[in-house]
Amino acid sequence: MLEIEDLHVGYGKIVAVHGLTVSMRPGSIVAVLGPNGAGKTTSVRAIFGLLPVISGAIRFDGNRIDGLTPDRIIRKGMGLVPQGRELFAGLSVFDNLRLGAYTIKDETQIRQSMDQVYDYFPRLKERSRQAAGSLSGGEQQMLAIGRALMSNPRMLVLDEPSVGLGPMVIQAVFDIVARISRERKVSVLVAEQNARQALRIADHAYLIEAGRLVTQGSPKTLMEDDAVRAAYLGTGATTA
Repeated sequence: MLEIEDLHVGYGKIVAVHGLTVSMRPGSIVAVLGPNGAGKTTSVRAIFGLLPVISGAIRFDGNRIDGLTPDRIIRKGMGLVPQGRELFAGLSVFDNLRLGAYTIKDETQIRQSMDQVYDYFPRLKERSRQAAGSLSGGEQQMLAIGRALMSNPRMLVLDEPSVGLGPMVIQAVFDIVARISRERKVSVLVAEQNARQALRIADHAYLIEAGRLVTQGSPKTLMEDDAVRAAYLGTGATTA
């Protein structure tokens, strides 16, 4: 479904991602792991056309999408949950969700999507008229995921969904992401520092450092790798 081939991305003359290659099949959950500054967010932004690609290729459903504008990429069936949520703080929960459906013209379909989001996140329904900026961190993350789901994506990309959340909320967020993938047959790419939680739900994972791919494999393989365990899965650690 998604193929990233020898991707190089940067900011001006500074190259932040060096030759990243990632592949994922439909319906799978793939984690891109790494410390802060590893190039995870840079890669996500390049996937969605928010940063220019220096070289390499990004394909979705076999078609090149690098070079397309973000709205065209979203219309092809991808949904983004950005780092930091980037909600419209002064607007209500309902209005934030409604804006997530801007690519859809069928009001019946929009209402169905809204009902599905409320089914996954009942608290959002309870707070539908509340300003997004007044929600807790966990509720804001739920709203960011719900907003991305409003366009009925076939692939959901989450950038650092655990940032700023407590351990129990993080676990709940990852549980609901796994449920969404399973029930809606949505492919999920999650860029995340919290290796333990990401590996818990992933089918495959890539580890990057300083913009370069270090290793990849199944969650079991990575969790049994001594170097990976020492760096990202320290005894008793809940984050990495």
